[in-house]
Amino acid sequence: MNIFSGFEQARGIRNPVVTTGSFDGVHIGHKTILNRLKMLAEKYDGESVLITFHPHPRKVLYPETAGKNLKLINSQEEKLELLRKAGLDNLIIVEFTREFSRTTSEEFVRDYLYGILQAKVVVVGFNHHFGFNKEGDYKHLWELREKYNFEAEEIPEQEVQHETVSSTKIRKAISEGYIQRANAYLDHYYMVMGVSERLTSSVDFSFVKIPMTEECKLLPATGIYAVSVISDDVNSKGMAVISESLEKKQEVLVHIFEDENVFPGKTTTILFHKMIHGSVSLGDPKTAERLLHAREEISDLIY
Repeated sequence: MNIFSGFEQARGIRNPVVTTGSFDGVHIGHKTILNRLKMLAEKYDGESVLITFHPHPRKVLYPETAGKNLKLINSQEEKLELLRKAGLDNLIIVEFTREFSRTTSEEFVRDYLYGILQAKVVVVGFNHHFGFNKEGDYKHLWELREKYNFEAEEIPEQEVQHETVSSTKIRKAISEGYIQRANAYLDHYYMVMGVSERLTSSVDFSFVKIPMTEECKLLPATGIYAVSVISDDVNSKGMAVISESLEKKQEVLVHIFEDENVFPGKTTTILFHKMIHGSVSLGDPKTAERLLHAREEISDLIY
């Protein structure tokens, strides 16, 4: 996957088939769009392109209201990994500023999709809006297609178990500890990536710590979780602890069932499977017993 910082670096992509959006979570709806991009890119002998924005637009436009406490399903590193796995050819990361936010929908099409990229096809998700004050929608895109020489296509909304999928619903499920529901929406396991550190625990279990490098990364509700721990070619069952005392520090503690000595100091991926026990604190005297019972339960799980 080619990664470009801004539009100017992205000139010369062959017959671009383009979509745009934050794609937080790279969930099942996003994957439907990405799969369609790949099909159309093959049809037109072109390449798939996602235009995304950093920081998240809400953080810039509403820093004291909607963006103030916004937590995101993925860190930037996690999103890049998921997009690579999805088979995206090109990612354009646009710095989102107040000045850029004043770009009208037609200016966005004229100056970037047509002027720089020469887009062959533009694909958008259901109810997608773009441009200043979200004035642009699929109907507007359809009206502009002949003027700027591209095809336009809208992907219908995606449903899982008759519920419409959205990043907002996934964030809610994760924050409440409903990891299995979140995983169904995502069509992959909720993940945490980071460089692991050795940590000595006072509750009779050895842990590694995964510090968060981005404050806006969403962590699950406090509790004990069944997880997979992946680093290099090593894959182990594990038990992750999100505790009340650690929540504000933005870090995850993981007890690894196999040889934990191979993990510290390496980029480690934690895949969350399910909550085993809710509302846990490392300062609680009963925590050691709960961890022991959770470890036994996780050992019996098939995953």
